[in-house]
Amino acid sequence: QVQLVESGGGSVQSGGSLRLSCAASRVTASSLCIGWFRQGPGKEREGVAATCLGTISTTYSESVKGRFTISQDSAKSTVYLQMNSLKPEDSAMYYCAAGWMLSLDAGRFPSWGRGTQVTVSS
Repeated sequence: QVQLVESGGGSVQSGGSLRLSCAASRVTASSLCIGWFRQGPGKEREGVAATCLGTISTTYSESVKGRFTISQDSAKSTVYLQMNSLKPEDSAMYYCAAGWMLSLDAGRFPSWGRGTQVTVSS
């Protein structure tokens, strides 16, 4: 099973930037898709962005479109989430997940990392 490790979370002020990384291991197929999800206190898990390794296909939630950018180093099986113009409402635990479809539906991603915390102060 694919293993995922997130890194890059932290605390920033409103308007700041962070870059999250998701390193995948035990990748046995080139068609793996990686999604970023987040869950804040008392909120439902939300799909933020996704891409598929080796492709230029991406998808974003409306809440982050224009502020967040998903990218990849397919040779390293690593996906990045560049987060700019951060807002307090972006504060959440951020998870990356692996699946076989470009989607923001958490149910389509069977493998999950443990998450990295992002806190944005006003």
